[in-house]
Amino acid sequence: MQRQNTRTGRARRIVTAGACVAALAAVAAGLAAPAQAYEGTGAVPGPGHRMPHWAPKDSGAPDVRFRGLSAVSRSTAWLAGTQGTVLRTTDGGTTWRNVSPPGAAELQFRDIEAFDARRAVVLAIGEGEASRVYRTDDGGRTWTESFRNTDARAFYDCLTFFDSRHGLAMSDPVDGKFRILSTSDGGRSWEVLPSAGMPAALEGEAGFAASGQCLVSSGPRDVWLATGGGARARVLHSADRGLTWRASDSPIPAGDPARGVFALAFRDRTHGLAVGGDYRADQASPQAGARTTDGGRTWTTAAASPPAYRSGVAWLPYSRTAALAVGPTGTDLTTDAGRTWKTVDTGSYDTVDCTPDLGCWAAGEKGRVARLES
Repeated sequence: MQRQNTRTGRARRIVTAGACVAALAAVAAGLAAPAQAYEGTGAVPGPGHRMPHWAPKDSGAPDVRFRGLSAVSRSTAWLAGTQGTVLRTTDGGTTWRNVSPPGAAELQFRDIEAFDARRAVVLAIGEGEASRVYRTDDGGRTWTESFRNTDARAFYDCLTFFDSRHGLAMSDPVDGKFRILSTSDGGRSWEVLPSAGMPAALEGEAGFAASGQCLVSSGPRDVWLATGGGARARVLHSADRGLTWRASDSPIPAGDPARGVFALAFRDRTHGLAVGGDYRADQASPQAGARTTDGGRTWTTAAASPPAYRSGVAWLPYSRTAALAVGPTGTDLTTDAGRTWKTVDTGSYDTVDCTPDLGCWAAGEKGRVARLES
């Protein structure tokens, strides 16, 4: 009976996800009637049902920019941002608790990875000792500083976890190669991995600490690293948790410190999306989206890319073809696995994350945070 109930629950989530994707596609196509949006999806909107949209939640932190976001479920999410701020909600965003590490007000938190409502690891970025990692096991009541960078040449940008124990963090190149930090105890301790398996960095190449998505993983061993600033925007892939890497060129333009791949998302070890562009508001960002079907060995430009710079991207749960990309000028939807993108919202967000129970969250400047609702 329990197995049957589990199957039934998953089937309902898949149908609901399909309805959500169809409705978002209707938004992109300019349809106005909810009934049209849901037609043929197997789900019927109730009275007063609205199209899927970003529903803003009051974070209570209007002076903070949140580039770090970890969605645990529709009810639980963590935010990390400027002024050493970490917030947590367990009621779907109705209330947010300030659980910032003490003494961290001068730090810039740019990435956070949460395992549940109690356990999370947060990364502060910057040169030298400004790059730090903290971990909590009690919902942010207490924090332990588990890593402080002592190399003035290093600048850590992003972190990712394969599971609740194994994770990596990445730094801009040191001695001509990206530096990788590894943990096997859930972020309680860290060690720098050998650089022998890392290809040489291009001149000026670096990562972008814009959304916590310049280093992402899928499955137990695969991880990808996004770059920009060099002559070419590249994606580096490791199939052995960061010991050896292969670099591939992406079609997203680079050649300037402000241009390149800003975010990656992989729904499995072969199908991935890349977004980026030029983060300067007065500069165009052509070819801001790309996709791969071979684990990042090759990348194809989107036939219709996001219309402007995008800093975050996430696959919608239970969909093989739908994903959202966000940036300061809007949110875009793809329903064909990154071949084409259409704008569905014009609000400013820096990062996006989705969960298996259909909880999609976005966060950004001026304390902005929202959950996808209908």
